Amino acid sequence: MSGPPPPGQQPTPQQLATIQQQIAAEAQRRGMTPQQLQAQQRQQIQAEADKAGLTFDQYINKLKQQAFENHQRQQQMAQQQAQNQAAQPQGQPQMQGQQGQQVPITPGAPDPRALALAKWLKGQDLKPRTCILNGQRKDMFRVKRALRAIDSAAYTKARSKNPLLPEITTATPKAEIFKLLPLSLLALRVSKSDPHEGHGHAPSKPQKRVKGLWTVKIEQQQDINDDLHYVWLYEGPQWRTKLYAVGALILIMTVVMFPLWPVTLRIGVWYLSMGFLGLIGLFFAMAIFRLILFCATVFTVPPGLWLYPNLFEDVGFFDSFRPVWGWQEDKKAKKAKKSKKGGGGEKAAAKLIEASPLTNGTETTNGQVSKRHAHAAPRVEEVEDE
Repeated sequence: MSGPPPPGQQPTPQQLATIQQQIAAEAQRRGMTPQQLQAQQRQQIQAEADKAGLTFDQYINKLKQQAFENHQRQQQMAQQQAQNQAAQPQGQPQMQGQQGQQVPITPGAPDPRALALAKWLKGQDLKPRTCILNGQRKDMFRVKRALRAIDSAAYTKARSKNPLLPEITTATPKAEIFKLLPLSLLALRVSKSDPHEGHGHAPSKPQKRVKGLWTVKIEQQQDINDDLHYVWLYEGPQWRTKLYAVGALILIMTVVMFPLWPVTLRIGVWYLSMGFLGLIGLFFAMAIFRLILFCATVFTVPPGLWLYPNLFEDVGFFDSFRPVWGWQEDKKAKKAKKSKKGGGGEKAAAKLIEASPLTNGTETTNGQVSKRHAHAAPRVEEVEDE
C-alpha cells in the first residue's frame, strides 16, 4: 500500500484512492458520511485559522510549509545516519563494560585522564617491541606490565604531582583505569596476523621476516588480560617532528638561495664537493684494485688474497677496514668458524686431540684426554744412520 505523498507534490491516482478509502473508513467508524466528516474537519481548521488570525487558505499553506520542513528534516537525519553507518568500520572495536555489556569505542576527543595516563605510561619501561600495523611500525606492550606500572609506588608519586591521573580505589581498580586507553583510542588490543590472510592465495615469493617483528591486526573485542598485547596509537607531543620540519625547510631555503651566498662560502663549498667526489672515486678505485689483486692471486697463491676483506661485509665503518688483508675463506671454513664460536669448539678440539697422531698412546677416561699427554709438546727423536 502506497503512503501519503510528500509535502509539495501532487498525489498520484493510487494515493488519492488510498486517501479516500482512509476517509471513508474513519467516517464509518464515527457513524458519519465522508461528506459530513470532511465538513467537520473544515470547520475545525477554520476555527484554528481564526484563532491564529489567518484566513483559511493562509492557514492551509502554513500547515503545508510546516509539513514540508518536517519532511526535509527527517530526510536529512536519515541521510546523516546512513553516512555515519557507512563511515563506521564494520569491525568497530568494543570494550566490555562493568556490567558485562559491550561498549562501542567511537572516535572523538580523548579523555584528559586518559591522555595523562598514556603520557605517564610512555615514560615507563614497559619493554615495548616493534610491530607492523597497517604497514606502519608501532610500539607494542603487554597488559601485565602496564597494570604493574599502574599499581607501583611510582604511579602514586606521579599522581600526587598530576591530579589528572586516576586514583586506584575499590570502585575503580587498575583494570578500569587501563580501560581509559582503548576508550580514548590511545592504545588498542592487537593480535598476530598473517599479511596474506583472506587473499585466497599463497605469497608469490618467500618473504624475509625479521625475527621477533610481528604483523598485527586490531581485535574487535578489547579485553584486558595479563597475556594480551596492546599497541600504542598515542605518539605524544609532536614538537620534535615540527622542529625537524622547520629545520628541513630552513636547509632547503639555504640551498635554494645558494647564488646569494658570499663568494668565499661558495668557493669553500666547491672545494668540499671536490673533496667528497675524490673520496668516492678513491673508494671505487680501491674496490677495482682489490678485485684485480684477488683475480691475480687466486691462480698464483690460492685460495686468493683480499685487500680489506671486510670492506663489503655487514660490519661497522672502522671494522670494514680491519684487517688490511686476508686470505679467501670457503663456505665450509666459515661454517666451521661459526660453529666453534657457537659453543662447539670444545667438542671439536677434543675430537682433534683424540684423532691426532701426537696423542697416540694417551690415556683417556670417559672420552677425556689426560692433561699429561694432551699438553705434551712434540718430540724429535734421533735415528741412527745406516
